[in-house]
Order: sequence, then C-alpha cells, then structure tokens
Amino acid sequence: MAGFWGKRKREQQAELDAHDADLARRAGIALVGADERIRVTRDELAFAVAELGEGLTKDLRAALDAVTEHLGEAYHLHQLNHDEIPDTPEELRTRNARIIQLCEWAEQLLDERTEALAADIARVRRAPEILAQVRADAERLRERLPHARSTIERMGARYSDAALRQIVQSADEADQLLSFALHSADVSTRRREAGRTEEANLALETATEAVRRSATIIDGVEDWEIEALRAESTLADVIADSRDDLVQARTAPQTPAVVEAMATLQRALAALPPAGTKTDPFEDLSQLREANTALDAAVDKARERAARPLPDPAHVRHAVDDADRQIAVARNVIAGHRGWIGADARTRLAEAERVRTDINALPDEDDSLEKALHMARRAGSLASEALHLAQRDIDSSRPQDGGWGGQGGGRRGGGGMGDMMGGVLGGLVIGGLLGDIFDG
Repeated sequence: MAGFWGKRKREQQAELDAHDADLARRAGIALVGADERIRVTRDELAFAVAELGEGLTKDLRAALDAVTEHLGEAYHLHQLNHDEIPDTPEELRTRNARIIQLCEWAEQLLDERTEALAADIARVRRAPEILAQVRADAERLRERLPHARSTIERMGARYSDAALRQIVQSADEADQLLSFALHSADVSTRRREAGRTEEANLALETATEAVRRSATIIDGVEDWEIEALRAESTLADVIADSRDDLVQARTAPQTPAVVEAMATLQRALAALPPAGTKTDPFEDLSQLREANTALDAAVDKARERAARPLPDPAHVRHAVDDADRQIAVARNVIAGHRGWIGADARTRLAEAERVRTDINALPDEDDSLEKALHMARRAGSLASEALHLAQRDIDSSRPQDGGWGGQGGGRRGGGGMGDMMGGVLGGLVIGGLLGDIFDG
C-alpha cells in the first residue's frame, strides 16, 4: 500500500514539474514577443509622428512609455529566476505567471493604441486625394448657389418674412463656407509642403467640415420648399377637420372647458390670413393643430364625465369626515392600550392616517373628487380594521379568570360597540388600579 501512494505522489510531482517547465517556457516566449513588439512600435511611432505630428500620437507615446516601464519589471523577475539564489518552485511559478501577464498586457495596449491611429494615418496618406475631392465638391456646390438664391426669392413672394427666417441667409452662408473651405484646403497644402504636419491636418479637417456644412445648408433650402408645401396641404386638411369638430362639439356636454376650447379654435380659424397674402404655414399649422387637439381633449373628457358623473362634493366631504371619525376612534383606543395592541392594528392605523394625509395633497379640482372619495373610503375601512384588530388584541390580553381581584365568569353575548367599550373601560380600570398600586 505504501508503494502505491509513493508512486502516486511521484506522478503528481512529475505533472507539477512539467507544468512549471511549460510555464517557464511560455514566460520566455512572451518576454521576447513583448520586447519585439516594443521595438516595432517605436518605429511605427516615428512614422506616425512624421505624418500626424506629436499631438495625435501622444497617446501611443504614453502607452509605449508605460509598457517599457512595466516590461522592466518582467525582465527583473526573469533575472531573479536565473540568479545564483535558490528559489522555491512556488516562487518560480508566481514570477513566470506575472511575466506572462505583463507581456500580454503590453502587447494588448500597444495593439489598441496603434489601431486607433490607423484611420488617422490612412486619412493623412490620402490627403492629396481628399483635398482634390474638397475642391471638386466646393465647385459643384457653388454651381447650386444660383438655384438656391432663386428658390429663396420665389419663396419670398409666397411666404412671410417670419416663415423665411430659417433660409433667407442660407445662400450667403453657404457661399462663405465654400470660400472658407477652399482657403483651408490651400492652407493644408502649403503647411504639408512646409513639413508642418499637425497644422496641415487641422486645415484639412476644417476644409472637409466646411464643405459638409455648406452642402447641408443648400439642401436645406430645397427641403424647406417641400416642407412648406406639405405644411400648406396639411393646414387645409386641419382647417376642414377643425370646422367639422366645432359642429360635433355642439352636441357634446357644454362644460366650461368645452366652451372655452370651442372659442379658442374659432379664434384660431379667424386668425388665419386670407388667401393671396404672405403666410407662415408652419406657425399657422402649429397654432390651429394645438387648438384642435385641445378641443378634442375637452370633448372627450366631457363625454366621459357625462357617462360617468363625478361624485357630489358633499358626498366626498361626508366620506372624509367619516374617515376622520373612524381614525380618531381607532387612534384613541390604541393609544389607551399601548401595551396590549399588536403590530397588525398599529399598521392598519398608520396606513389609514397616510391615506387620509394624501387626500389633502390632491389638487383642488373636480377631477380629484372621484379619487378623494375612493381614498376616504379606503382610509375609513383601514381605520375600521385597525379598531377591530385592536379590540381583538385587548380581548386576548384581558385576564379571562377574573384576575386582579375581579370575578370570573363568562362574557356576555353581543359584540360591536359594546365589546369595544368593554375593552376600553376594562383597560382604563386596570390602568387606574395599577396606577393606584404603584403610586400608593
């Protein structure tokens, strides 16, 4: 048996030694790979600085510095593994694992930072092509400016100045942006020829953005004309719909809200400019649609109230007063028998008081009547439950054998208020007797 366990132990040790040897081999490979990656990245950084400048490459430089510093730790650990001082297998294992961790982190960080610069480098290498495209796009957009100006002029004869304020300066703004884009393109070319890479890249980005913005502005002029025509068409439909809604609203319950909404919509219809005048279809549509929506909401609400009338305010006040009375009774009973009352009764009372407090926070308007009635009934019901549970606790806590000098015997039949008053009076009497005993 001893031979079996000895063999098993030797096999386990052999497996552990093989694992440690593999770990040491991987640590050496990782160290060499990370060192080579640093050397390659230094070369890549030099090329990137030449093409992008120091500003865009600062993150890669910072990563390279950090990796170089931490790789020094890996070299130090590797040296400790091979110096003249004997090491335990656990120490060697820990160091090799740390070396692998540092090297993997170094390569991952350098890969991430290098990939982040790839797009910038590609764009810079395509700078001549991009500049040529910027100039071509600028010339193409300039050819569209006369049409944009004529569109604005044509719209000015149809729509008001307020409506045109979004596009009246669009052609001039686009023209200025295109001039700025061409100037920036020229600056980029000169700076690149002078070896001022960062300034050249900034000018290139500026030129590209200026062309993009000018294209958006010119497109916006044409889009505005389409949107204005669509707004006019929609406005005609909303006018017809509003007139029909006014007719339908006369058959709805004439609540103050409905009457006011009808008047507002009629004023909005009357305020529409007559045919042949310059208009602002966007503003007209917005105001008319708002008034139309308000009338729809008022009519729907009035019809809903007609189908489900609001409770009488007097009934609501009565329910609230009833809840107050029930809460007061429950509160007094519980306060007079603190030592006898359990958690259930106290919880019901606390919830009843919370619901009652929430009633006071409701808005003072008709829409709150139904909710207030429901909450008042809920508060009263909770207070009633609290009183019932309190009476149960009092009955279960009262001595059943006539203790403290009382007479035994069963309780009389009946319940309700008689039981409650019995519990209350019993508690008061017992409390008074105890007070006399301890005071005397």
